[in-house]
Amino acid sequence: MNAVRSPMAEAIARYYFGKSFYVQSAGVRKSETDPFAVQVLDEIGIDASKHKPRTLEELEEWEGLNFDLIISLSPEAHHAALELTRTLAADVEYWPTPDPTLVQGSREQMLEAYRQVRDGLAGRIKQRLAPALET
Repeated sequence: MNAVRSPMAEAIARYYFGKSFYVQSAGVRKSETDPFAVQVLDEIGIDASKHKPRTLEELEEWEGLNFDLIISLSPEAHHAALELTRTLAADVEYWPTPDPTLVQGSREQMLEAYRQVRDGLAGRIKQRLAPALET
């Protein structure tokens, strides 16, 4: 819904590689940015408070799909990305990422689930994108 995982990934990628790569996030459906996602990014110095959620269709209409790499984080998003890119020369990678909104418990337990997603995405993004700068 472009509310948690994808906006977190966009913010992290922009923070570490924003001057080297063009990064945008989009979801299958549109929602509001999740305040827990904004909070856990803020904890590591990344401001995602101004993120504007968008759908894949909106991204395609506004900017086209001129991407070399599309990374999907949920099964539904992966299916949509494959469908959209049938005629494009873009690589599509699927990084299964848990949905922290499904965690129930105390506020701290919920935030910990978001932190785990944040840290997992940060690690994968650095691992995937850093080598591209070396070529």
